[in-house]
Amino acid sequence: MNKPVYLDYNATAPVDLDVLSVMMPYLAENFGNPSSRHSFGLEAKKAVMEARRKVASMLKCRMEEIIFTSGGSESNNFAIKGMALAYMDKGNHIITTSIEHPSVLEVCHYLENHGFKVTYLPVDQFAMVDIKELERAIRPETILISVMHANNEVGTIQNIKEISELAHRHGIIVHSDCAQSVGKIPVTADELGCDMLTIAGHKIYAPKGIGALFVRSGLKPDNLIHGAGHEMNMRAGTENVPYIAALGEACRIICDHLKEYSEKMAEVRDYFEDSLKRIFPWVRINGRMEQRLPNTSSISFKDIEANLIVSSLKDVALSAGAACHSEGVTVSHVLQAMKVPLNYAMGTLRASTGRTTTKEEIDRAVNSLKNIIEELRPEEKMKFSTGNPHEIRLTEYTSGLGCACKMRPQVLEEVLKSIPRPVDKNVLVGIDTSDDAAVYRICQNEAVVQTVDFFTPVVDDPFSFGAIAAANSLSDIYAMGAKPLFALSIAGFPISRLPVGVLKEIISGANAAAYEAGIPIIGGHTIDDTEPKFGLVVTGIIDPERVVRNSSMKSGDVLILTKPLGTGILSSALKMGLLDDNLKGILGTQMKKLNKSASEAMMEIGVNACTDVTGFGLLGHLLEMVKASGYCVTLEKKSVMLLPRVLEFVLQGAVPGGSKNNMIFTSPFIEYGSDVTETDKILLNDAQTSGGLLISVEEEKMNALLNRLDENGVDASIIGIVTAEAGSKIRVPSIPFNL
Repeated sequence: MNKPVYLDYNATAPVDLDVLSVMMPYLAENFGNPSSRHSFGLEAKKAVMEARRKVASMLKCRMEEIIFTSGGSESNNFAIKGMALAYMDKGNHIITTSIEHPSVLEVCHYLENHGFKVTYLPVDQFAMVDIKELERAIRPETILISVMHANNEVGTIQNIKEISELAHRHGIIVHSDCAQSVGKIPVTADELGCDMLTIAGHKIYAPKGIGALFVRSGLKPDNLIHGAGHEMNMRAGTENVPYIAALGEACRIICDHLKEYSEKMAEVRDYFEDSLKRIFPWVRINGRMEQRLPNTSSISFKDIEANLIVSSLKDVALSAGAACHSEGVTVSHVLQAMKVPLNYAMGTLRASTGRTTTKEEIDRAVNSLKNIIEELRPEEKMKFSTGNPHEIRLTEYTSGLGCACKMRPQVLEEVLKSIPRPVDKNVLVGIDTSDDAAVYRICQNEAVVQTVDFFTPVVDDPFSFGAIAAANSLSDIYAMGAKPLFALSIAGFPISRLPVGVLKEIISGANAAAYEAGIPIIGGHTIDDTEPKFGLVVTGIIDPERVVRNSSMKSGDVLILTKPLGTGILSSALKMGLLDDNLKGILGTQMKKLNKSASEAMMEIGVNACTDVTGFGLLGHLLEMVKASGYCVTLEKKSVMLLPRVLEFVLQGAVPGGSKNNMIFTSPFIEYGSDVTETDKILLNDAQTSGGLLISVEEEKMNALLNRLDENGVDASIIGIVTAEAGSKIRVPSIPFNL
């Protein structure tokens, strides 16, 4: 079986085997500290000096002008922060561009918060800086200009020599981030003319975690890392000898083979673009055709979501230039600056070739892209997809996951402000509150409860997805204390991309959940969509006097939660391929579990208020209760339950966009204690799918409810108390989780 085709060398490159052989002796054999005077230290010191010589030889500069760092980001931070602080007595103005790497832009934003002024130069449609614009931006207080040599997304190469000459006429220091250009085109200190220059090791076939900064003799940026006098007193810390040796060897290889590598990368890059254009003449290539990196291709497919392409490509690795989600399309800052039209920008991919990329690999990649594009644009080749639904990974066919795709709460609030309120006296629960379902009185003793919910897959198995979607929809009925009667299904399905058997499995899963709830699914509606989506419209019934709202908490009430948190995190981890089979099973079981037993228990005991915890997270839904009731809530210490290993996955970046949006929305209303971490906040705001019920019950009924929940097989926990204080606040005074 062929290995997947790797076309993401601008993100990172593998370690060259010659580089690996040079670094290995310094991991175990010559392991000394270069600052030590014994033989072990001297061997390590020689390695550092030899590596410095090799890097300097590649850049054609002096050895003492090379400072080893932990990578490109540190080098950029060191250059910009260091020179800004060192020269702040001469001025406080910095010029950069709108297309820089985040390790430049974020440093500039940081400095803006500390008294510096920053000008972010625009670029043209090819991502080029206008030298005249740059000159107009210069002020008497300008001390630094930082412009990347080559853009990492579209490959455009800036005229750093001309920029340096202009800056030096005004006595301004120039820094250039050369992380992408080194190893692909000639890069020397004198030819560019800049005063500082960034190198990132993992872009040039050295390991991650090593880089260098060229600092021209005579300049002394303020140190970022203080300690002993390593690196000519410019960067403290014992030198990372194996990685430094590796970086040196990587630079030596570039010196010997740059022309060969550059020509090879350009050849296969052009072959890639030409092959695609023959199949899809309408494809757009972004950036300059001539003055760009030889390995970089930014390709836009009109009216297609790039993340859907990337997630569908099982045998090709490349990058998306945009992310489409529930709030819209997030286009990369580079494409925005270039003013690429949105319908093209949303479908932008970056392919970057490497030294060993072959035309045979390109053929395979182009063929895979062809198949995916034809699926996403059925007009390119109409076809009816067939296949085995059990071999499908549903999460690869969607940009978002489950309830994490809900519209941001702040946007929803704004929309609902303009909607007229119904005047019908029989509307018992409508859009005035954030209750889970609508309630309409049909006679003195009966009211209809109705809800609708649908979303994209949160698991890979179609049957399980259908069951989870049904359980989530039913939950709104249960949260109101109602009894469900029947349901209608609602489905969006990519008929050209997935076997119809997948839809059958989804509906079968929903029917299984409905059967458990004791109701039939008696109809529905489907549309052809680019992503699979599924849910239910559920109709229930209740005594109008027994409707459980989210707005009727009472002071002194105890808050009880009936399921642990973490489904949003684990679903994201699943999509990233991080979950083992055991955790997949736990996640699926958790989300398929109906809130029926919990609802029956609360109706038997009698409670004041309830909501279910779904896309807005625990704090988002609790905030709805707080605002509606006018009371405050304090979460108990170490009381909220979590699913296994969610903390671990947060640290690995498996955080849904919806969870981050929830955290932003709830933040003004939450008083966090000093020991509540950012990770804790994410988990409290994690966008849940088919979460538990959040129940507000009088303290004297608390034990009876907990006992009844336990008898019904519901593992519930007390998570907080309600207090009669002004301000509608939620307090999280200490770590809230029971780990």
